[in-house]
Amino acid sequence: MSSSRHDHPDLAPPWLSEVADGVFAYVQPDGTWWINNTGFIRGERTLLSVDTCSTERRTRAYLDKVEEVAGEVPRVLVNTHHHGDHTNGNCLLPFATIIGHEGCREEIVRSGIQHYPALFDPVEWGDLTAAPPFVTFKDRLDVYVDDLRIELVHLTDAAHTTNDVVAWIPDHRVLFSGDLVFNGGTPFVVMGSVAGSIEALRLVKGLQPDVIVPGHGAPGGLETLDRCLAYLEWIQSNAERAVAAGLSPLEAARELDLGEFGELLDPERLAGNLHRAFAECRGARPGAPIDLPAAFADMITLNGGRPLRCMA
Repeated sequence: MSSSRHDHPDLAPPWLSEVADGVFAYVQPDGTWWINNTGFIRGERTLLSVDTCSTERRTRAYLDKVEEVAGEVPRVLVNTHHHGDHTNGNCLLPFATIIGHEGCREEIVRSGIQHYPALFDPVEWGDLTAAPPFVTFKDRLDVYVDDLRIELVHLTDAAHTTNDVVAWIPDHRVLFSGDLVFNGGTPFVVMGSVAGSIEALRLVKGLQPDVIVPGHGAPGGLETLDRCLAYLEWIQSNAERAVAAGLSPLEAARELDLGEFGELLDPERLAGNLHRAFAECRGARPGAPIDLPAAFADMITLNGGRPLRCMA
């Protein structure tokens, strides 16, 4: 285990863990907004990265660590979904083959580099340009690092987003989950689906991974997945009751006692998750468009009217 440089003294530095032979998780504390995990798989002939980071500084620090360990930078890059904390740094691997779900490419082409400046504390993003996947697939694709198979799987129509991909390494029973799993942070499904996330997590559980590298937070086992499932099932059941009572998502969020989930980071996501859950209670299909500005505005209101904390 080793650390890498960072610019926020309030945060612990990123750290690297070899979770299986030649399989590394690069973990960025504290895993809150825009502070994601990446990882890489090293072979004799191939070096594959799972995701990049939100800012130029963070991505360069990650690539420096990869080169320190592996002697080169990755020539294959898998994106787990389109969000900028996992893809903004793609452009810093100009010679890599970038692989992702077809919806990931569509979203990055449509939106470009993602910042959302109205929502978050100011961030120094650096010199970044959008670099979408140029090898895409719909349901699944196998890629190899030497003879090690990495199964890229799109599990459901919508979960965290509409284009989530997990990277499953069956020989090592290691799963890179992307943002299907948050360890220590509040799950966030406003751009995807509550029901679809529950379905996807149950499918992942069926794989029985020994190690899960989440999109945010420290690697863990099935307990990290179970915590996310419990939260989302809690959201779903409370949304049904709130809709029946005629409450708005914000009213429901203000009334709900987070209980065992109160220790999770970024609790204001509750309001956004309820917007998605309310839509599904009223018959919206997973991933259908909803009023995202209203959902984000309610998250800021639940956060005391302040921009959301971001130390990327």
